[in-house]
Amino acid sequence: MHIAWTSFLVALLIIMIVPGPDFVLIMGNAVRSLKRGTQAALGVVTGLLVHATLATIGLSALVAAVPTALLVVKVIGALYLAYVGFMTLRTANKPAQDQGGKGNVFLRGMLCDLLNPKVMLTFLSLIPQAMDPNSAPLPQAALLSAVTVGVFALFWVIVVPLARQLGTLLSRPRIRATFERVCGTALIGMAASVLAA
Repeated sequence: MHIAWTSFLVALLIIMIVPGPDFVLIMGNAVRSLKRGTQAALGVVTGLLVHATLATIGLSALVAAVPTALLVVKVIGALYLAYVGFMTLRTANKPAQDQGGKGNVFLRGMLCDLLNPKVMLTFLSLIPQAMDPNSAPLPQAALLSAVTVGVFALFWVIVVPLARQLGTLLSRPRIRATFERVCGTALIGMAASVLAA
């Protein structure tokens, strides 16, 4: 089995460092508290595990092959991202203690990842390109999917504590409100880009 590890890992690294909805959501929570950032990251990784499982057994390919099903996933995902963005904008001017415990951060992270069709399409486009066409596809898909989830999990283990360091700077109300407005606007912009793709 000759998996194209070098090109696969380089492509995965590029995908990982380009900020997307998961990144914005995790960073927005991590700067408030390490616990919230960790919960959001665990939710996102759980969503990745679901995508990895679906990609491995082929259900994601089925959804991608049926235009109506993919359109439904895109619309639901875009609406959810827009909702999270608007809620972030709405609470941007409220004191941090007023925002603290609202909403299940783990669930929000998981839904953000699950409802993002770009994540599904990443699994469907990146993994097949790295696979050896002369070997059994299922073990390769399972291995590459597991590596993808593991690499992202490791990334969040490093990034969440670093993001928390911004919490001191963002404890100033005006700076925090500006940061949250940027995060909210970015999520709404990403919702529009999901629909446009």
